[in-house]
Amino acid sequence: MNRKPAEPNLLAREKSPYLLQHAFNPVDWHPWGPEAFRKSRERNMPIFLSVGYATCHWCHVMERESFEDEETARLLNGSFIPVKVDREELPDLDRLYMTYVQASTGRGGWPMSVWLTPDLKPFYGGSYFPPEDRYGMPGFRTVLASIAQLWAADPERIRDASRLFFEQLQPPSPAENSSVPERGAAAEACFRWLASAYDPLWGGFGGAPKFPRPALFTFLFSHAFHTGRREASAMALHTLKKMADGGMRDHVRSMGNGGGGFARYSTDLRWHLPHFEKMLYDNAELAVSYLEAYQISGDRFFSSVAEDIFNYLLCDMQSPAGGFFSAEDADSFPDGDTPEKREGAFYVWSWEEVKALPAEREKLELFASTYGMKPEGNVQEDPHGEFGGKNVLMREHSGGERSADLDEIRELLYRKRLQRPRPLLDDKIITSWNGLTVSALARGYRVLGHAAYLLAARNAADFILLRLCRKEDGKLLRRYRDGEAAIAGKAEDYAFFARGLLDLYQACFDNRYLDAACRLMSKCNDLFYDPVNGGYFSTAMDDDTVPVRLKEEYDGAEPAASSVCILNLLDLAVMTGNEAYRRMAEASFRSFGDTLSRNGHALPLMLAALNNAGTGGISAILAGGAESPGMQELLKTLNARYLPGLSVLHAAAGNLEHVEIPHGIDPHSPTPMLFLCIDHACRLPASTPEALGELLKNAIR
Repeated sequence: MNRKPAEPNLLAREKSPYLLQHAFNPVDWHPWGPEAFRKSRERNMPIFLSVGYATCHWCHVMERESFEDEETARLLNGSFIPVKVDREELPDLDRLYMTYVQASTGRGGWPMSVWLTPDLKPFYGGSYFPPEDRYGMPGFRTVLASIAQLWAADPERIRDASRLFFEQLQPPSPAENSSVPERGAAAEACFRWLASAYDPLWGGFGGAPKFPRPALFTFLFSHAFHTGRREASAMALHTLKKMADGGMRDHVRSMGNGGGGFARYSTDLRWHLPHFEKMLYDNAELAVSYLEAYQISGDRFFSSVAEDIFNYLLCDMQSPAGGFFSAEDADSFPDGDTPEKREGAFYVWSWEEVKALPAEREKLELFASTYGMKPEGNVQEDPHGEFGGKNVLMREHSGGERSADLDEIRELLYRKRLQRPRPLLDDKIITSWNGLTVSALARGYRVLGHAAYLLAARNAADFILLRLCRKEDGKLLRRYRDGEAAIAGKAEDYAFFARGLLDLYQACFDNRYLDAACRLMSKCNDLFYDPVNGGYFSTAMDDDTVPVRLKEEYDGAEPAASSVCILNLLDLAVMTGNEAYRRMAEASFRSFGDTLSRNGHALPLMLAALNNAGTGGISAILAGGAESPGMQELLKTLNARYLPGLSVLHAAAGNLEHVEIPHGIDPHSPTPMLFLCIDHACRLPASTPEALGELLKNAIR
């Protein structure tokens, strides 16, 4: 392997940690933009597009093997215009070309490698390529040489073939007489599909690798609530329990100091060996799943997992200014003199390390037994031989009767781990992921009552409103780093952050957040909503840097923007009384009607929203002092219940533009009252927790 040159390439101008990682490659990298496009057209050279992110393990591998190699760089620079993209900065672009890679190869992943014509149409793609032919895969240099030869021989033939992909991307318009899918049938079909894919032993859906999809839990809990199908919630609860016991969860933490949270996914069926990177969005969404599991089950195990996640977010991921960082890397330098980073080095333990801790032998043996440690290491599936002699902590029995002893050892391990080199922190602040985190913290405050969660949520929301919301036109920017806010917001930025503001308003009843949510959804509708067919495009109508505007049809690791927008529209329809919001939601359901009916498991969050829409809207309207002890008791009773689709509004919000409070409700009532309103009809108010409990039991089925 040759050394990096002293001179940087064009990526040195960028702020993305991922792009900066490649700034000293010998490859003549360009950022995505006009300069690269112009060179490609003028030189009649195809673009080599490489997409990844800062905490991606295989991105690091491909950089070491290929992008730092002088010979490979000569091939790239001589026949292509090399372009690097951080998928977290340009998710709509990543989604577009990943659609091509998955369609043409049957699989996807990062790093993503795509070759484009000068008019940005893809003609060949894949994910990771080894430097030379191996693993039954063509080597990267082999692929580069072959494509360069084909382009030189007949570029027009390649151009003609590349056009077919874009022609196939345009979805058919819904029929003029199309209707909103029948929610009962669509939801039941999704439930049956999930039941057929369910792993009854370890939880989860399908085989390894196992990715948590919080949207599936949202759907299953919602389906159980609306139908009484307890097996739906049982599948979700069992999966969440197995995930939290598994090695995907970071069991080493010190409450109030750091640690905890979840890694990206599990490479095996048992949730044991994770891909060790930690992402902000995963942890924010999983916190909500565990909060809902606690509301449904009453089991403190689930609330303790949520508290662990919040401990990680507040201690390790929140910037001093209030916004939350993006991710932590899977790789780090091991202890000792190992010159290269290794995956999981920060998180795995040898038997000797634990036995050497300054604690009683009985406690250490209890910990080792509880977490499945073995002298030879406990990793059963280790295809690359990286974890020999190491243990990935996985809770194999509860040890609950001696939890204080386990906490003591976890604290000691946390202190010892502080002496290790930490993984890279991707410290960019992304609007959409902060929106998810604000939602989680606001809901955590409502369910668990910890004031620190509400404070952190407010600080993050205020940071985004101040730093990433342009005062001149109200538009959002997507990314903040090193003092710079940049990149036009995508549909998910508007959707997720507006969702966060709505949840934050319902936690603290500060009208600023409700007002901001209304303004952002209005802007979102202007920029992304399809006024002809309904639904939301990922890319704004005035953004010409992405060749095709797509509508995301998959609630994956992150939910689709349209799914979250529909939830926002339904809430705003109830809170403001403006039926235009509901009509937009119904048009969006029609836009995705075929997917919801035939493949609802692709859009489980949207199906949950469809379930909620069937109630006609449920709201709890508060009258009286929001901070009074009586009101806090009412809210405690309300927030203890799992009530999907419920909107909570303080009558004092009626002084906001477009927000209407039903006639006869006095916002300044001397006695705290809660009015439960279902489908535009309000019940008699409750003024005590006991009365509210009866009201909820009798009114909501």
